[in-house]
Amino acid sequence: MGRRSKLLKLKNVSFSYGDFPVLRDVSLEVSEGEIVSLIGGNGAGKSTTLMAISGVNRIDSGEIQFLGEKITGAPLRRIVSMGLGHVPEGRQLFPQMTVYENLELGAYTLRLGGRKKKREITRILEYFPMLERRIGQPAGTLSGGEQQILAIGRALMSRPKLLMLDEPSLGLAPLVVKEIFRIMQELNRTGLTVLLVEQNIRLSLAVSHRGCVLLNGRIVMEGESKTLLNDGDLIKKAYMGR
Repeated sequence: MGRRSKLLKLKNVSFSYGDFPVLRDVSLEVSEGEIVSLIGGNGAGKSTTLMAISGVNRIDSGEIQFLGEKITGAPLRRIVSMGLGHVPEGRQLFPQMTVYENLELGAYTLRLGGRKKKREITRILEYFPMLERRIGQPAGTLSGGEQQILAIGRALMSRPKLLMLDEPSLGLAPLVVKEIFRIMQELNRTGLTVLLVEQNIRLSLAVSHRGCVLLNGRIVMEGESKTLLNDGDLIKKAYMGR
């Protein structure tokens, strides 16, 4: 990929729920134009890492930098306005609100007027034509795959430089998962950088440039995805804790 500027840096980040440590000295970097996979089993700390980056979780120690600027402890709104998008596990849509209204909410940090907001929504619908057919429907009436695509579309409304996706394949049919990952790669080809949390190791590494393996809150392995994908025994030891 050549030399790319660093979009995101975590330096020795630790986080606990009460007295229970979840992240232990986590350090990782994501460069411009990459898809980086953060993989590991349940309870490894993957989702917690994303929530720490986006400002939902206030870390105990360490430092988080985005675009060369320290964002440790920064308000959530400021982090989003800097260009960091987060599609959380479970999507967290507003089920009673329409597809259009959910997309509108994604642009709240841009403070757009009505006409500009409509242009942004049109831009998103060009990526995801299936949403256009559902534009007036409540989000709760969509299929699981459509809801996941809506959640991605809502995050893209803020024009992020880095998009974080948390378990986008969870509970979805294989054909729907294939389409969502195709969309993710297409967005990456337009220049969007992606940090992907995914339990499906093979799928995750197949679409990413690099992978980092979390075990019990620590990064225990990282490298090019092709290398990790071809080292099944090593991955199994890290993933299964053996």
